[in-house]
Amino acid sequence: MILSRLAMLYVKSLARPGGRVTGVFLQQIELASKRLQLLKDALPSFEAATIFWDSLSEYQWKATSSAAASFGLRLAGVELLKQPYDYEGALASVPPNHRSTLIMPIAPAFYRDRERLAELGLRHQIASMFAVREFADAGGLMSYGPDFPAIFRRVAEYVDRIARGAKAAALPVEQPTKFELVINVKTAKAIGLQIPDKLLALADEVIE
Repeated sequence: MILSRLAMLYVKSLARPGGRVTGVFLQQIELASKRLQLLKDALPSFEAATIFWDSLSEYQWKATSSAAASFGLRLAGVELLKQPYDYEGALASVPPNHRSTLIMPIAPAFYRDRERLAELGLRHQIASMFAVREFADAGGLMSYGPDFPAIFRRVAEYVDRIARGAKAAALPVEQPTKFELVINVKTAKAIGLQIPDKLLALADEVIE
């Protein structure tokens, strides 16, 4: 599996990798704008948000920051440096009007801490947008991203083809074709939000 920031360092192109690396290309940068749009759909009046990021998700922070201007949004980015990350301290460091909405990129430490992040959101009544559904399962408000089980199945097929003699250079780097929006209505009620019915109808799964 290839993360989007690193993909082009190892392959000549997605269609013709030309080397020893192939797999699935995760479009985290390209999804930044879509996540902001979904947040605006859920919270039409929101204008400011916080995004936590670390060294492995810096490229996602930059992509989200760039996309925010087109939605008229102001973002406060907080770089987290030393693990275990101090999420309470990070939240307290941003202006008060940025604390009601949190956008989280995907990174190993954040995935590990998904229950901590969900609990932070509930405790402070924060509307949160995450990159993968496991965060919504843990209690985050919303997630939008690739269907990881489908990606893993496709990666397994690639491994099988290479084990049977196929060359990585001849296998195009694929991009996910299935994305899922998950909304946790239980969390929305807990933090006093009413998710528009129109958005709920678009969700692939609603957690109640």
